[in-house]
Amino acid sequence: MKKNLLWKVLFIVATLVVFVWGIFLGTDPQKSIEAIKTRGIVAGIQQNIHLGLDLRGGTHLILQVQVNDAVNAETDQTIERLKDALKKKNIAFGDIVKLDPAAAPQKIVLRGVDIGAAGDLRSLIQDQFAEYDLVSGSDNSWNVVLKPAVLETIKKRAVEQAVETIRNRIDQLGVSEPIIQEHSLGEHQILVQLPGVDDPARVKEVMQSTAMLEIRLGLDNGRAYRSEQEALAAHGGILPPDAVIIKGKPKAGTDSGEVYYLISRVSAVSGRDLRSAEAGREENGRPDVIFTLTRDGGDRFYNFTSAHVGEPLAIVLDGKVQEIANIKEPIRDTGRISGSFTEQQTKDLSMVLRSGALPASIKYLEERTVGPSLGADSIEKGVRAALVGLIAVMAFMLIYYRFAGINADFALILNLVILLGFLGFTGATLTLPGIAGLILTVGMGVDSNVLIFERIREELRNGKTPPSAVEQGFKQAWVTIVDTHVTTIVSAAILFLFGTGPVKGFAVTLTFGLLANLFTAVFVSRTIFDSILNRHQHGEALSI
Repeated sequence: MKKNLLWKVLFIVATLVVFVWGIFLGTDPQKSIEAIKTRGIVAGIQQNIHLGLDLRGGTHLILQVQVNDAVNAETDQTIERLKDALKKKNIAFGDIVKLDPAAAPQKIVLRGVDIGAAGDLRSLIQDQFAEYDLVSGSDNSWNVVLKPAVLETIKKRAVEQAVETIRNRIDQLGVSEPIIQEHSLGEHQILVQLPGVDDPARVKEVMQSTAMLEIRLGLDNGRAYRSEQEALAAHGGILPPDAVIIKGKPKAGTDSGEVYYLISRVSAVSGRDLRSAEAGREENGRPDVIFTLTRDGGDRFYNFTSAHVGEPLAIVLDGKVQEIANIKEPIRDTGRISGSFTEQQTKDLSMVLRSGALPASIKYLEERTVGPSLGADSIEKGVRAALVGLIAVMAFMLIYYRFAGINADFALILNLVILLGFLGFTGATLTLPGIAGLILTVGMGVDSNVLIFERIREELRNGKTPPSAVEQGFKQAWVTIVDTHVTTIVSAAILFLFGTGPVKGFAVTLTFGLLANLFTAVFVSRTIFDSILNRHQHGEALSI
């Protein structure tokens, strides 16, 4: 008996030491010790127990992914592929257009196909464009339409890719403990919470930049036009095939008015071919971005530049010409993006290029800023409420259950130590609802002790000896304690699965607090009773 009791006591002490370590030193003791030395114990604890947006302050955003952009990008590529496939199959056609890219981006209209070639067209769509349906239209036209399942997949993937891209960009900005996830309360929405952000405008700019890099052939010797009408007039009002007019930056040494360039519709390489991008400086010392292409992209770029030596090259970023330069010699895998950039802009641009382009643009639906003073006030009130509740409960247990109340109070304190240590080890974020979960855990802990103590009292009133009463009290209360804890944990798990950030914080602290309570209210409390009974004289009353 004494030997088993010793091992139980040693196990409780070891558990206490481990979780105290988690509170003060966490998973990175060196950083925690430095924080304690320079800023005090509270800073050391905050190094391990991360505070949420409502406690630390920061920015709360709800974004909506404009998924039709992703659908348009898919069908635009399909149009180019379809043109090439029709030419290879010798199927004559008039033109291929999208009549309503905003409302029906999934629909491509193919005109001018001869009735006799309808069978060949159907075979072509089935073989090479299986994700599309071919539907006969009016005026000798055909509708090539994305299948509903494929359309939904593209939209879903656009949201998932947007979440991943934004997360990559935020991580590189160094924002600690951000929450970036799909927002289940709205269609195609993303929830972004950035604790401690001191420059939300810059973060928003980095997040929403599509940063789609394209390298295209410049036409008309790279001439800059004053307007789109001037560019059209230079070609008799009709654009050359596969050419587009895009706004761009004026060439160095010219005035700063708006200019337009005529460039190829199809890019030689794009941001998808990027291997890396770094901020640097050009020969004149001005900030620029150096990019490196993948092996496949480099080979295609080499073939492209080899065929167009002496012609202008247009670097297009986010649909705007950033630079026009002549191709002096074949280029394989490295290039530069220069212009009127600041050093910070080149760092942000290179970071965005590395993280990949957003699959679609995003729209801000909601933005809230929580100031640090409001967060500090929330912490103060939350901690005060927790301490007042804890002290009141501990005082009640001492008065009502006498010496056994010390047992319950120790179990409660150990419960809180285990919960805070868990937060320190796992890096889980403590939110204001999380503090509410912590307070509820205290209440559940008291409830468990009351159940046990009242059962022990009942057994003592029935004439049982103290050891027998303790044995029966724990045995009979155990089933009820497990039942209440399991049902509450299941409820908390549902909150975690379907709730948003703050609700998840409540669910995390409540769940682990209840698990810790099973250990403290049953195992620890029983060990303390056994230790007291081990020192009792035969016939001595139990203080409860």
